[in-house]
Amino acid sequence: MAASTIPNELIEKDRIEQGTRPEEKIRKRWSSLTNMYARWALGAAFLSSVADRFGLWGKYGQKNVSWGDFGHFTQYVSMVNSFFPARVIPSVAWIATIAETVFGLALIMGIYRRIVTIGSAGLLFLFALAMSISFGVKSAIDYSVFSASAAALLLFVASQNIAGTIGTAKSTD
Repeated sequence: MAASTIPNELIEKDRIEQGTRPEEKIRKRWSSLTNMYARWALGAAFLSSVADRFGLWGKYGQKNVSWGDFGHFTQYVSMVNSFFPARVIPSVAWIATIAETVFGLALIMGIYRRIVTIGSAGLLFLFALAMSISFGVKSAIDYSVFSASAAALLLFVASQNIAGTIGTAKSTD
């Protein structure tokens, strides 16, 4: 069959499946850029928090410094997790620090996206839940912890469709 005799519907269907329609290319590009932006924003937030607890943003009491050292951070972990026995708080502080460091670096580098994004969503959700239990739900909402968890969860969903196949019959998994 000559190219000129192929029905327009078949040509358009093929273009959609191949992702060659201009609007499809634009959608894929924006999807890629927004995913990168979200990954970098979450990764930077994790790493900034870790930097603060090791004094890299300044000493405790200085402007824009939350903890300034690991001791003050551990005190905060104790308040957020007021329902845990005191003896487990140092372990919780170190586990959170290691997880935030690993997730922060991996998000920025864009590696192990599925496990990192679902892990980040889970960690942030647990943090929001702990804040809600200890301080009330308003604190977790005001500090956008639920929002950050949701963003990480959206990144997880997007990682299931790496090739930009959301809304199409194709799947990369």
